[in-house]
Amino acid sequence: MKNIFFVALAILCAVATGCAQKKVPAAVDSVFKTKFTNATNVSWDKENSLEYEAEFTMKGVKYSANFSNTGKWLETEQGIPYEELPELVKQSFTNSHKDDKLKAIAKIETSEGKMYYEIEVKKLLSSEEFFYDANGKELQDDDTDNDAED
Repeated sequence: MKNIFFVALAILCAVATGCAQKKVPAAVDSVFKTKFTNATNVSWDKENSLEYEAEFTMKGVKYSANFSNTGKWLETEQGIPYEELPELVKQSFTNSHKDDKLKAIAKIETSEGKMYYEIEVKKLLSSEEFFYDANGKELQDDDTDNDAED
């Protein structure tokens, strides 16, 4: 009897997990499919009341892309290795955060044509993100915000 209960519970959990996939507006889904035709392993999340984020893989590389709730593409974040950072970004980061341990690095392209880099470092119980332009200038949060304003 216990086995039947656990099997039923496992099935219920699997169904609930499948249903947890966020339903996105048709306009968002359409723009995503047009912009990222080769995307695989796509999963959606709602960032806030005005924005959706798709996490996906293309050619073995992990990406995330954000869209307004009306379908406007806002930005794409691509995971990259440290070696692909511009030299000026590496120098700037090393000069100000030399003792920090790297967690993740990404190249970010925005709908306004901006390109910047995100370096996430491990902290004791959390992590912290630092943003740089291609010239190695550390950016503040207001320099990187790309909220959905449709």
